[in-house]
Amino acid sequence: MDNPFFILFVGVAVVIGMIIGLRINAFIALISAALVVSFLAPGEIADKVSRVASAFGGTAGGIGIVIAMAAVIGKCLMDSGAADRIVQAFVGGLGQKRASWALTGSGFVLAIPVFFDTVFYLLVPLARSLYRSTKKHYLKYILAISAGGAITHTMVPPTPGPLLMAQQLGVDLGVMIGVGALIGLVAAIAGLAFSSWLDKKMPIEMRALPGEEEIDENEVPDRKLPNLFLSLLPIILPVLLIGANTVLETRANGERAAQVKPADFTDFAAFSAAVTGAEEGALETLSGAVDLSSKEAAASSLNEVMTDRVAFDTGTNLGRSNLAFVEYENRKVIEAALPEGVLAPQVWDTPARKAANVSKLYGNANLALLLSAVIAVLLYVSNCRPTRKEFSDSLESSLMSGGLIILITAAGGAFGAMLAEAQIGPAIAGMFGSSGGSVGIGLLVLAFGISALLKFAQGSTTVAVITASGMIAAMIDGVDLGFHPVYLATAIGGGGLFGSWMNDSGFWIFTKMSGLTEAEALKSWTPMLAILGLTSFLMSILLSLVMPLV
Repeated sequence: MDNPFFILFVGVAVVIGMIIGLRINAFIALISAALVVSFLAPGEIADKVSRVASAFGGTAGGIGIVIAMAAVIGKCLMDSGAADRIVQAFVGGLGQKRASWALTGSGFVLAIPVFFDTVFYLLVPLARSLYRSTKKHYLKYILAISAGGAITHTMVPPTPGPLLMAQQLGVDLGVMIGVGALIGLVAAIAGLAFSSWLDKKMPIEMRALPGEEEIDENEVPDRKLPNLFLSLLPIILPVLLIGANTVLETRANGERAAQVKPADFTDFAAFSAAVTGAEEGALETLSGAVDLSSKEAAASSLNEVMTDRVAFDTGTNLGRSNLAFVEYENRKVIEAALPEGVLAPQVWDTPARKAANVSKLYGNANLALLLSAVIAVLLYVSNCRPTRKEFSDSLESSLMSGGLIILITAAGGAFGAMLAEAQIGPAIAGMFGSSGGSVGIGLLVLAFGISALLKFAQGSTTVAVITASGMIAAMIDGVDLGFHPVYLATAIGGGGLFGSWMNDSGFWIFTKMSGLTEAEALKSWTPMLAILGLTSFLMSILLSLVMPLV
């Protein structure tokens, strides 16, 4: 069966059926779905299994080191007391009257390198302590933690969901961090506003939890906490390094150095003769597409042709590449096809490009997170003085927790790659027509809807956004969105927050750690995450229209 929509339906049914119906681990479900889709998709029978393994390995190679290092960073921040220092700085800076803002800000920052459940475990004792002082606003305090932590966990790398979304959709990590944090900030504020409103409508008193006294007594004393700068450094450093790379890359790409200038035609007559009537290769593509009436007209029309991502056989998939790189690859092909001396060679290695090439080294996410992990480990060692066994056990436990996430994330990447093999992208694009704007907005709605459906059905935000981004990535090759694909990622992230209920582990973490009943959690946690998701989705649409970034 070669119908792309049938294959998509079967793939989604396998994922949801195995996770929900059979309670099978998400890794097994996703890799099984990838194999099923691969068998149904076109291609040589001998390649149907090997291409799944290849896609799995490619995804793991792209995200494995980053996720592992993020797990180490999170564990060391917790064990060293750095996370406690960050929280105390927020509360101290904003004061008790703005404690809910401090809790949201703490959750917002800490959930970038630390998983949401760990952040919630860390901050709940503080919320309970604040309630003992104020005797009010308990619901607002615990929802404030969730508003900040849930949104960055879903929107800002290096947590697994946004990390793989960026990779699958071809989004630069610096752009994903910047736009994800911007949209996440607006969503967190909306979530905090909802928390304040609900706290007035549904005031809830704090209830005692088993072992609460032990939790309070074992808090890290102030004198043992590292200073604030060192506490924040493992979080800030990778953001600065990756962000600097993004800025330099953007500046270099903005030069559009590969574009043809009229002066580049060293022999315009010979160029016209070579292009006119050409019957094969790159010159055939140029024939009829290039205006040969003058050097200026030829340069303008040639530059337009060079933006085509599929017109020339470059040997590289340019589907999600920056336009500057598309022009660079296409011009290389054109220069090779033309007679020597007709067109001046492009000058690609400008000073800005050389600076960007250097920034690719220190701005590589793998190196940036590795450096951050080293700092976090040194902070842990210097502050806690662990024995060799304690040190080894701490790192091993963090890496074991990250290992399963890597498996699930890579399996989701393989599933998305097999959907691309099934040609679901062209099929979906055909449904929307050829208008870039309608395709783009339609795909934003579709991205949010798929992610929200998966979230509601199987509970895991990470699985939902990984699966949805794989599907959407298979749909956008060769499609003119009219905006940067980062907005597809943030729309998917918004969908991954929508529809949280009793099949979501976060629901139970929130319920049990805060002492709420299941009914109270359904009335507070579920709508609050829906507010975060809808705000993220609407902000994605708004920014795609007013700040398309293309």
